[in-house]
Amino acid sequence: MSRSVVIGLSAVIVALRDGEASVLTVRPKDARTDRTSTLEGLPFGPFDPDDQRTFDLAMRDYVTRQTRFELGYVEQLYTFGDKGRDAPLADVGAGGARVISVGYLALAPTAVDTQAPDTAWSSWSRFFPWEDWRDGRPDLIDRAIAPALKKWTARFPARGSRAGLLFALDGARWNEERVLERYELLYEAGLAPEAARDRDRAQGGEPIEPRALSPAFGEPMISDHRRILATGLGRLRGKLKYRPVIFELMGEEFTLSSLQRAVEAVSGVALHKQNFRRVVERTDLVEGLGRMDADTGGRPAELFRFRREILEGRPASGLSLSLLRD
Repeated sequence: MSRSVVIGLSAVIVALRDGEASVLTVRPKDARTDRTSTLEGLPFGPFDPDDQRTFDLAMRDYVTRQTRFELGYVEQLYTFGDKGRDAPLADVGAGGARVISVGYLALAPTAVDTQAPDTAWSSWSRFFPWEDWRDGRPDLIDRAIAPALKKWTARFPARGSRAGLLFALDGARWNEERVLERYELLYEAGLAPEAARDRDRAQGGEPIEPRALSPAFGEPMISDHRRILATGLGRLRGKLKYRPVIFELMGEEFTLSSLQRAVEAVSGVALHKQNFRRVVERTDLVEGLGRMDADTGGRPAELFRFRREILEGRPASGLSLSLLRD
């Protein structure tokens, strides 16, 4: 017997807030109980092929209605359709249908307070604490994640090398772009609390939303939203290097120090100050305004702007990450 399919649209909306790369989250209400979810999720909703012309327009409409936030830069991420990891049935009114989720990435220059109920700007690190290497290798990797993975890989030896490469164990080098693969590994190992919930749901159960196993493994999210969020973060980190997307998170005027902090907040790694400035100068992406910012808390710094007009004449590259570890 064929089963109907519902297409759900989810948005990873990123902005800088208090020096952190943050994502806009919502706490939806369960249509059956009218109770607000205990977990955060991404703005989302079902696509109506009769009333909505495109996925993009439908997603923008849902975001505005749920968060009162207008989107700017948007790109489609990926389509997610694993059984048991779709949106909870009550959330999108899918009934007994299979839900296919289409994820989007959106960037905003300001983390504006939406004033909408049950919405918040949440730092990446709440959901992926192992991804923040700005102050060096996170202690929680060796203290909690590595021992748990070692216990799991003892039963599946062939997966040990994969765990080592992804979490930079045994001398392996950290690759900041492999966010989704790291989350997927924790999910596969049962260390992401969503895994047990989804397994129960796939078998026809109606489990309650899970709690974090420990702070080291991050906070779970509703549905498959942490997977979509990991996809968005990995995509954004990769695009930093070959497209000037970081400027979509900046205001009209900025200092080079604030630009560097923005790149560090997204990439999760510390950058060498002089190397970073040389890279920025070589790309010809910014232009000095001849004015100083006196609100830096120290020595006044020159203000710059992004030369957006160059995008009309030629493809523009991103910013190479000159890491302190190099």
